Amino acid sequence: MLYYFLQPLAREIGAFRLLNYITFRAAAAFVTALLVAFVVGPAVVRRLRALAVHQVVREGVPDTHAGKGTTPTMGGLIILAATLAPVLLWGRFSTRSGEYLLLASATMAWMGAIGFWDDYLKLKQKRLGLKNTGLVERYKLAGQIVAGVGLGTYLWLTPLSTLAGASTTLPFFKYVLIVPASAALAWLYVPFVTFILTGTSNAVNLTDGLDGLATGLTAIAAGTFGVFAYLMGRIDTSFYLQIFYLRGAGELAVFCGAIFGACLGFLWFNTYPAQVFMGDTGSLALGGALGAVAILLKSEFLLLIVGGVFVAETISVILQRGAFKLRRRRHGLEYAQKHRVFLRAPLHHHFEMKGWPEQQVVVRFWILGILCAILALGTLKLR
Repeated sequence: MLYYFLQPLAREIGAFRLLNYITFRAAAAFVTALLVAFVVGPAVVRRLRALAVHQVVREGVPDTHAGKGTTPTMGGLIILAATLAPVLLWGRFSTRSGEYLLLASATMAWMGAIGFWDDYLKLKQKRLGLKNTGLVERYKLAGQIVAGVGLGTYLWLTPLSTLAGASTTLPFFKYVLIVPASAALAWLYVPFVTFILTGTSNAVNLTDGLDGLATGLTAIAAGTFGVFAYLMGRIDTSFYLQIFYLRGAGELAVFCGAIFGACLGFLWFNTYPAQVFMGDTGSLALGGALGAVAILLKSEFLLLIVGGVFVAETISVILQRGAFKLRRRRHGLEYAQKHRVFLRAPLHHHFEMKGWPEQQVVVRFWILGILCAILALGTLKLR
């Protein structure tokens, strides 16, 4: 929005020429998101406390989490406001670049709405003395699938670049484009996108179990994807690095910059001991945003590296549940309860049960997230 108001004045005021640079607008989106979080955050936290919108402590978490039942949740509203407002202010919505921003923002908003409804139902059920199940699992999954099918179908039928709509790329390989074996199988791209989007949103949701953990990891991942978006959106750098050029995709750097700033701003209130939790409102929104960016950049497999910690957390839950069900069926409930793969799942709770303080788990997982980001950036040259 500011781009269209101020850019025409560049002839008279030279400083406004900076708006033509994606790097400047991405940095501006980052700073704006940070400021919005700082300004909006205290008011949202006070309002949530006044409404007694307290965190619902999940079953099966370590006993040290019992005291978190009085911490406000739904703080994801801060993240949504601090991300979408700067994107509207600094994003360039004309031509193809605008489609990248609109698709990413719409996906994030849709996932955030699903998470908000889930959080709301959990709180309502808690006040009524009912079991805190929130939104029925199949309904939540259905909402995520709708987003995936919608995004996948649009990209399949309306390619945003010269690359085939139903296609993806591989890290570590130059100019390798993965496409269906025949045009008749192109529709398989839609369930592929749906799987990526649903899996990523749920992975971030599973990781959101410790103060600041998911927030910090998402900031790292968003910053990494922001670099990829900028490089892929420039014809010179993409040619030099031997990666596919995606015209207009550089605008996603603004979106990633806003997410980065929003997460750091929210971390001010979410760091240990947390004043507010993001809830499913924030975790599903952030997961949906990361998944959408990876899909739009044709970098779905790169997401496995960038979000390595999220992947590990998800795998830990799958292994824990799978092994428990198998052992219960073969040896009975008591045996299955005694012989678990992890002391607790997701993975961060396993290390808590081993005696690691919460802050130690969070910082060490952040370090692993940074290592994953460096490895992902390394794929730009290791081809």
